[in-house]
Amino acid sequence: MKYSRQRECIREFLSGRQDHPTAETVYTNVKKEFPNISLGTVYRNLSLLTEIGEIQKISTGIGPDRFDWNADPHYHVFCRECGSVMDLKLENINHINILAGNEFEGRIDGHITYFLGTCKACLQKEADSQNPQAEYTAACMEHQLLTEKTQNIS
Repeated sequence: MKYSRQRECIREFLSGRQDHPTAETVYTNVKKEFPNISLGTVYRNLSLLTEIGEIQKISTGIGPDRFDWNADPHYHVFCRECGSVMDLKLENINHINILAGNEFEGRIDGHITYFLGTCKACLQKEADSQNPQAEYTAACMEHQLLTEKTQNIS
């Protein structure tokens, strides 16, 4: 495979990220370094990096595809509220391939599983909205802190 500065920039952008960006997000950020890059070029490079196993494409049919720099087998959780995608680390995930292989007349090469749920931040927002007293108390405390800071400055 021929070296490409644009592909290397895409690799660097994805490296170590935990947020599983979309192709649009990759494009927006890579465009800062390569203003003439097209969205099509970003898609082609993401497809190539997926094909050679450097990254993982996450497709669920719920929103746009996401990309994960961690190509090792692992699961993902999709928050139904905010749309975020998070890694879920579980042990022995290959075990399901063995179980499926025992029931299938053929060869199991892998599996794709994702989980749907609500992330911690969205659960907290939900809890806060169901408890208006908590919001009121937080607002009062914030007001009190601002008042104290103002008085200390005077």
